[in-house]
Amino acid sequence: MRIPLLLAALLGCVTAAASANEKYVTIKGQVKWNGEKAPDVVLVNLAGHLDRAACCVKGPLASTVLEVDAKTLGVKNVAVWLRPNDAIKANTFPLASVKPELAKSKSVERIIDQPMCQFEPKVTMARAGDTLVVKNSSKIGHNVNYSSDIEISNKLVPAGGELKLAKPLEAQRLPITVACNIHMWMTAQVRVFDHPYYALTDKDGKFEIKDVPVGTWRIVYHHEKGNHQLKAEINDGYLGYPTVIKGEKATMELDPIKLQFFVDPKLKVK
Repeated sequence: MRIPLLLAALLGCVTAAASANEKYVTIKGQVKWNGEKAPDVVLVNLAGHLDRAACCVKGPLASTVLEVDAKTLGVKNVAVWLRPNDAIKANTFPLASVKPELAKSKSVERIIDQPMCQFEPKVTMARAGDTLVVKNSSKIGHNVNYSSDIEISNKLVPAGGELKLAKPLEAQRLPITVACNIHMWMTAQVRVFDHPYYALTDKDGKFEIKDVPVGTWRIVYHHEKGNHQLKAEINDGYLGYPTVIKGEKATMELDPIKLQFFVDPKLKVK
């Protein structure tokens, strides 16, 4: 009986050593509201709008600009991605460091809908080569005002219709804007990357990025209202914050961050 037990012990040591020397790990984190309670829900002012009845068929229409879960204080729709540990804003994650199996990706059709006078999803995360379709499953007409570095489109999408962008998506540093000019409160963003290391926070503010190579990378947190800043008066959040990704375990839990935006000192009320 000693031989199997000795073999099992040796295998256990090998497994432990392997798990303590991971080359790629999954990182998990959470973005939380910087306050003791969630901000009040803001309702869209539809007074006098011709489509008020259609937009409010399920009740008052809530703004989706800032969504914070009342229980967890998690902030939804925060785009999170990795970039090099440098201060050159144009630099993106080095493709040579991407896990080989992820170096190339199959094209995915990304879909944005307009079911109830809001774009769903509010933020779309995509990789270069993906395609984009904007649908209108509501009973009223919308238009899609789309503007990226390579394509601009501003077309009416009737009830039940859809608009498929002519060109595959290409990576760009700034978010792509999507708007409906018939319903001015309707906006959305599309972020496109040339690497796989990005995520979007869920309703509890949680996110997960898989197969991240160990090393020191910067993590950027971007919300529609602005980049997360460690100091509210310094606008450098677009560069991200150095984070050491360790290979001690297959999954690395990051400390939650409390989201705060850049506040221009010149605009502060004295």
